[in-house]
Amino acid sequence: MMATTDADAPRLGFFRRLIPPTPMSRRLALQSMLFSTGEGAFNTGSAVFLTQVVGMSAARVGLAITITGVAEFLFAYPAGRVVDRFGPKRVWALGTWGRAACFLALPFVGSFREYLLVGLLFALSGSAGHSSSQAYVLDALPTKERIETQAYLYSALNVGFTLGAIIGGVSLAFDSLSVVRWTPLLAAGLMLANGFWITRLPKAPHDLRVDSGEARERPPGPGALRNPGWILVTFFNGMLWTNQVLLNIVIPLWLVEATDAPHVLLAWLFGTNTVLCIFLPAYTSKGVRNLDDALKYVWISTGFFVASCLITMVTHSTVGLLTVLLVWLGHVTVTGAELFVSGASWSFQAELMDPRRRGEYQGVADVSHTLGSMWAPALYTFLALSWGSQGWLVIGGIVVVASICMAPAVRLAERFAAQHFPAELVEEDDPAAPGELEEPITATDPAPWA
Repeated sequence: MMATTDADAPRLGFFRRLIPPTPMSRRLALQSMLFSTGEGAFNTGSAVFLTQVVGMSAARVGLAITITGVAEFLFAYPAGRVVDRFGPKRVWALGTWGRAACFLALPFVGSFREYLLVGLLFALSGSAGHSSSQAYVLDALPTKERIETQAYLYSALNVGFTLGAIIGGVSLAFDSLSVVRWTPLLAAGLMLANGFWITRLPKAPHDLRVDSGEARERPPGPGALRNPGWILVTFFNGMLWTNQVLLNIVIPLWLVEATDAPHVLLAWLFGTNTVLCIFLPAYTSKGVRNLDDALKYVWISTGFFVASCLITMVTHSTVGLLTVLLVWLGHVTVTGAELFVSGASWSFQAELMDPRRRGEYQGVADVSHTLGSMWAPALYTFLALSWGSQGWLVIGGIVVVASICMAPAVRLAERFAAQHFPAELVEEDDPAAPGELEEPITATDPAPWA
C-alpha cells in the first residue's frame, strides 16, 4: 500500500473536512441527503409530469403552485405551534411520512383538482417538516456544534439534490410517460426510509419535556409574534436571501434576453453553484461564533451581492468570451452571497430563538422571511430587464438597506431574549453531556408517535 506523503496531507485534510465530524451530525447529514434526493428526483421531471401525465396546462400548473405556496405560508405558524406542543422529532417523522403519502398518491392524480388536493397536503407536511427539523437540530445539538452542523447539512442537501437530478434525468431519458408517471414512487420510498431514519434519532430535550408533561402547557411570557426583533431579523434576512432570485431567475433571464452569451452557459452556471454549495459551506461558516460575527457575514454577503449586480450589469455591452466570463463571475459572486448569509442565518437561529418555543419561532420566521422575499421575483426581473443598469443598481441598493437595518433588529432581538428567555433554560440549552445524544435508540425505546 502506498504511503501517504506530507504533500498529500492538505488534500486529505480538505476531503476529511467534507465529512461531518460527530456521529450525530453524520446521522443528520444522511437524513438531509435522503430527503433532498427524493425531492430532486421528482422536481427534475415535475414539469413533464404535471403537463404530460396529469394533463394540466402551463397556466394551471402556475396557479396550483401559487395556491400551494400561499397555503404553506399560512400553515407555517400553526405548524410551529404544533411542533412545540408534540415535540420536534415526532412531528418531523410524521411530516416526512405525510410527504411520502403525497408522492405515493401522485401517480394516480389525473386532474387539476386532484393535484391541488395533494399539493395542499404537500404544503401542510412541508410546513410541519421544516419547522420541526429546524427545531430538532437546534434543540439536539450543543451550542458550539449548531452552525458547523448546519453547514454540513446544507452541503448534504445539495449532494442529495444533485443525485436526485441525475435520477430524474435518467427517468426523462427513457422518453416514456409511464416512467415519468411512476418516478414519484421512488421519491416516496426515500421519504419512507427518511421518516424511519428520523425515528431512530435520539430524542431532543424538548421531546423529553413533552414526554414528561412539562411542555404540554404554553410557556409563560410573550411568544414569537410579540418579539419585534425576531420578526424584523427574519424579515431582513428574507431580503438578504433574495440572492436566490438573482441566482435562479434574474441572471438566467438576463443571459437569455440581454446578452450574447450562449444559452448552454446556463448549465455551467447552475453546475458551478451546486459544486460550490457542496464543498464550501463547512469552510465559509467557520468564522461565525457569535452574533457580531454573523453581522459581519451579513456585510460580506452583501458585498458579494452588490459585486454580482455590478458585474452582471456590464454584460449588456460586452461581446463574446468576455460576456461568458463576466456572466459566470456574476453567478459565482452571488453564490458567495448565498454562502455567507447562510452562516449568518444559522447564527440568528441558534442565538435568538426562545428554547421553549423553537417550533413557534421557526413558524414566525417562515412567515416573516417569506414576506421579506416574495416580492423579489417580479420586482427584480422588472428592474433588471426594463431599467437596465439603473435597475441593477436599485437591486443592489435594496440589499444594502436590508444589511443596514439588520444590526438594530438583531440588537432589539437580543434585548428581548435577555428580558424574556429563562436563564436556566438558556444555560441548559448547551447540553452538559452531549454524548447522551450520540447513543443509539434501542428496541426498548418507546415508538416516536407514542
